[in-house]
Amino acid sequence: MNEVVDAQAARASAEPGRGAVVVTRGLRKVYQSGGERVVALDGVDLEVPAGSFYAIMGASGSGKSTLLHVIGGLTPPTSGTVLVEGRDLSALSDRARTIFRRRRIGIVFQEYNLLPTLTARENIALPMLVDGRSLRDFERRVDELLTVVHLQARANHRPDALSGGEQQRVAIARALLNDPAIILADEPTGNLDSRQSAEIWTLLRRVADERRKTILMVTHEAPGAAYADRVIVLKDGRIVGTFEPKGVADATLVAARYQELAG
Repeated sequence: MNEVVDAQAARASAEPGRGAVVVTRGLRKVYQSGGERVVALDGVDLEVPAGSFYAIMGASGSGKSTLLHVIGGLTPPTSGTVLVEGRDLSALSDRARTIFRRRRIGIVFQEYNLLPTLTARENIALPMLVDGRSLRDFERRVDELLTVVHLQARANHRPDALSGGEQQRVAIARALLNDPAIILADEPTGNLDSRQSAEIWTLLRRVADERRKTILMVTHEAPGAAYADRVIVLKDGRIVGTFEPKGVADATLVAARYQELAG
């Protein structure tokens, strides 16, 4: 299969870092586990252009979640650099990095991480509440996001009254609250059935297209990666190739191309 590089990706390649929300250079992450040295990331160079939807695929242990956590400032790299909106995360103090992450990076986990005592509306508003602001100061923004994720009728329901797909939509709305530079989604459909998974992938695609949001999603599912502009394949902590689904949600083609690169 011939790879067709779009104009946006070509520009990013020709001018490293220009127009990219995320840039990593020589990124390494090494763990010590039971006296054994584990290399989770081994020299990862990556650029994610503004407004793009990228997916990261790889087998268990390939380093894909570690990469997302390092980009999100949740885990420090052993060496190399991570720039988000031009900010070097390793140059920030722990407190400054936490504030930057809360305000400029939206994160969606496999586990929805909703507070069980709060309603959907209150869970969406949580980042602002943590910043010491009042819910009434940004009710309009929360209402807008409830509309984006199609949960207006469920706004006052707590998580135990919501389906898994609805809970993940609340988490996506929460990630959008501060108008972040990038949304990082770590296996966002890992706990969902096929119908709910397709709804989440469609929502992320729509958020990228209509709201021009940059999205970086880790997934092991070819049907999900098929929604992305570009798929990055990791193996043993290294990028072994990339390809473009070309806007066609064809899971068979994605699975075949993934096997060519990762096999």
